[in-house]
Amino acid sequence: MSRLKDLRTPIFWVEGHPGKLDREGWEIEVTGLCNKPGKLTWSELLSMPKTIADGRLTSVTRFSVRGKWGGVKVSDILEEVKASSQAKYVRFWSVKKIYDTSIPIDVALREKTLMAYEFDGEYLDEDYGGPVRAFVPYLWGYKSAKSVVKIELMDHYISGFWEQRGYTDDAWIEAGTVRDMNAGGRIRPIPDGEVIKFLDE
Repeated sequence: MSRLKDLRTPIFWVEGHPGKLDREGWEIEVTGLCNKPGKLTWSELLSMPKTIADGRLTSVTRFSVRGKWGGVKVSDILEEVKASSQAKYVRFWSVKKIYDTSIPIDVALREKTLMAYEFDGEYLDEDYGGPVRAFVPYLWGYKSAKSVVKIELMDHYISGFWEQRGYTDDAWIEAGTVRDMNAGGRIRPIPDGEVIKFLDE
């Protein structure tokens, strides 16, 4: 059982659970406004500098889970492909290319924004977006696309799967209450923005 499952983190695939995926054969296509488009294989991702981000994935469905997310900074990937200065948004596509979502380039370049393949030292499984998912702790979790197969650099914004269905485009985390999965699902108050501290601490 994985650490995320131990914490009873909800599993949710709006487009349907993908089943078993081929980690060793995983590839992420990077395309759009960059000078060196191409594909990053699983082995290439592992060979890139690894970053551990201590942060929370916070869902608009009001749960939040904290851990040490391991992976490659999106900023390092953008540097690798020589992103154009015209790129203003980064669009993530999940496996099957039904689910997509976009974030501003300035959020993509932030320190904790990762293409994550680990949680607390364990490889992510398919339930939680493995082999590789976006991790964007600054925004609601629907911006942290699961099982990413494509990264597209764009000069304009396109509303993604949930945004077309009424979720906000900016995905700013709003003050309220969430279930803290690290505390057994305890209901706790949060301020606006990235969940770093609870208001009852």
